[in-house]
Amino acid sequence: MTMEHTQHVSVMPDEVLEYLQPRPGGLYIDGTLGGGGHTAALLERSAPDGKVLGIDTDTQALARVGERLAEFVASGRLVLAHGNFSDLERIVAETGFGAGRAIQGILLDLGFSSDQMDNPERGFAFSSDGPLDMRLDQTAPLTAADLVNGVSEQELADIFWRYGEETRSRPIARRIVRAREKGAITRTAQLANLIAAGVPHKPGAIHPATRAFQALRIAVNRELERLETVLPQIVNVLEREKMSDGGGMGAGRMVIIAFHSLEDRIVKEFIRREAKDCICPPRLPVCVCGHKARLRNLTNKPVTPGEQEIARNPRARSAKLRAAEIAIDS
Repeated sequence: MTMEHTQHVSVMPDEVLEYLQPRPGGLYIDGTLGGGGHTAALLERSAPDGKVLGIDTDTQALARVGERLAEFVASGRLVLAHGNFSDLERIVAETGFGAGRAIQGILLDLGFSSDQMDNPERGFAFSSDGPLDMRLDQTAPLTAADLVNGVSEQELADIFWRYGEETRSRPIARRIVRAREKGAITRTAQLANLIAAGVPHKPGAIHPATRAFQALRIAVNRELERLETVLPQIVNVLEREKMSDGGGMGAGRMVIIAFHSLEDRIVKEFIRREAKDCICPPRLPVCVCGHKARLRNLTNKPVTPGEQEIARNPRARSAKLRAAEIAIDS
């Protein structure tokens, strides 16, 4: 298979375009490039002169998209950057994207691409055996094997509970610690079998190792911390719109697609907080915080995939999309 091929199917592409409203000449950021599907849609809808900055921590993803969308890279309409979206403001500054012009839309699709999940060598899944890696950025030093073999039983249990909401976190951690005393745990199948030991698994039901694997992946890549870090940066970048007429394109918009409750809760609470003029505790008789709304919430309830999309792409079933735009009048 050549590098430009991708197995990934982008989630809710029509809904992303509906909320971002890309237009010719606009500037957009895809902070989670992945397979490049959303980026390609943004480039098509903003033709002939709209531009997209595509960011990804995965150098393999950048290479695939760079070949797939080579014509847009060559024309300057697509700028690719290696990095984590939690460094959004720095990446925008270093690439010079937009050269000080207003950016109209920013997208984060927090799911993992099929190219990553289906590659056993990346270690994200246990359907096929592979090294216990789980790093999005392969230049990062910490792997899932480092955590599994290196942290204490209590720390492991905390990881499984906090990031995977795994009710069996303590017995799973205890079993892992006992097993690693006999030798390092280095393979995905090895860990999955260890976690599932003695747990009934009915066909079609969630595999007993699913939540623990999710928790390790989140911990390795510091996903929740990085999401919390990037949200205010998104608003800062989009608020440039308030400093110019933006080419008559209206308020800058953000769209975020989450795939589990922990991510979605962070996004929901951030948007709700930043859409209020006052965030003081209810018990205070008068406002003392001085907070002014920076966002207008566009999705009071999360947007979810339709039945047809889920039938085409089962991995979309847990996706939740939330959107907001800059409150220009604040």
